Amino acid sequence: MPPRFGDKTLYVGPTEDNVAMTLRQALAFIRKHGVVLEAAQGPVPSLAEAIAGEPVRRSWWSHPKSHEIFAVTRAIRDSDDVLVCRLIKGKITFVHRRLWPALVRAAGRFPSDHLSQVREVHTKSGRHVTKEVPFPDWVPSSVRAAARNLSEELALADFAFGSDRDAARPNKRVHPSAGRAGRGRG
Repeated sequence: MPPRFGDKTLYVGPTEDNVAMTLRQALAFIRKHGVVLEAAQGPVPSLAEAIAGEPVRRSWWSHPKSHEIFAVTRAIRDSDDVLVCRLIKGKITFVHRRLWPALVRAAGRFPSDHLSQVREVHTKSGRHVTKEVPFPDWVPSSVRAAARNLSEELALADFAFGSDRDAARPNKRVHPSAGRAGRGRG
């Protein structure tokens, strides 16, 4: 079945296990994981692979479910609950709203250009142009206030993506203990 667009009722074709993925399910996937890559390989899940139901080799554009992947990822990019940025390896990354305060609190530990909000703009000619809203211009005041109530250690714990050397991780200004496995959340 071809994708249909609608407010939180986007439907995409059957997945590998014959279950349709909705925009609501994709948002739940991002909420559950907090940080998700759009399609790249990395230390966090890939939404394209979740939609495909299998690892995606090379470009997702050549995958049999490319239409579904495109429809869902573009709908996610339009969601008010998801920050689209380049947090991990400079690749398109989705960060759920529940982690925005932690991201803002830990922002000094990441390259600032990885925290810019990526927006797709449709021009009058029909072209798609990518625009970036620099950090912290996109941050709502309520998120800034919530970020002030977090410890930096707790905020950084939400962005510990494992040992992948290419993962987005705090830059060299991080305290040496922040990178150790097994640290507590409080």
